[in-house]
Amino acid sequence: MNLRRLRKLKFSTIFTKLLKFSIFLYICKKGWPMKDATLIKSQGDHRNLICYRKAELIYDITCHFAYSAFERGNRTIDQMVQASRSGKQNIIEGNADIETSIEMGIKLINVAKASFKELLADYEDYLRVNGYEQWSDDSDKFVAMRKLGSDGSNQSILDIAKSRSLDTIANMAIILLKQEDYLLHKLLTSLSKQFLDEGGFKEKMHRMRVERRAK
Repeated sequence: MNLRRLRKLKFSTIFTKLLKFSIFLYICKKGWPMKDATLIKSQGDHRNLICYRKAELIYDITCHFAYSAFERGNRTIDQMVQASRSGKQNIIEGNADIETSIEMGIKLINVAKASFKELLADYEDYLRVNGYEQWSDDSDKFVAMRKLGSDGSNQSILDIAKSRSLDTIANMAIILLKQEDYLLHKLLTSLSKQFLDEGGFKEKMHRMRVERRAK
């Protein structure tokens, strides 16, 4: 993760903490909202998200690949591992922050998406620089891996990856990253629609105050 993105992430974390503190102050002053109100919606366990489970697999494969493909001390190891970890961790934090701020959740999911894009470029660079083939979208290998990425369990895919050559692992990771990009795009589209329909936290608080006064 570059310095600029890290600064944005730190600002997002500080903003989220301030927002949660404002919720605490609101509850202390006004009391809990009515039973049928939905000021804070639980997003559930992040491990139930398909995009998170795939992100976890990408992280595991990347750790195996990076430490196998490069000599210890090579900066590429840290860059690839950190990019995969950033993608995974920002999905966790984004899912949690959606409960109080859809806008903040969207920003963090976007950070995850960008981190995986960076990692995708690293895998493509590895194949290109070392003269390996990158599977075309209509090749039998690509189609087979795309199906495995959709239907296979994380452990079975990881076990297969560990038994293959480095160029094959890179191609497998590229396909998984493309699938992850699609899943995150769908999630962002859904969250954007939710934000447009429901508004942010301030809009929800305003509606609830109006409804409460009306009663």
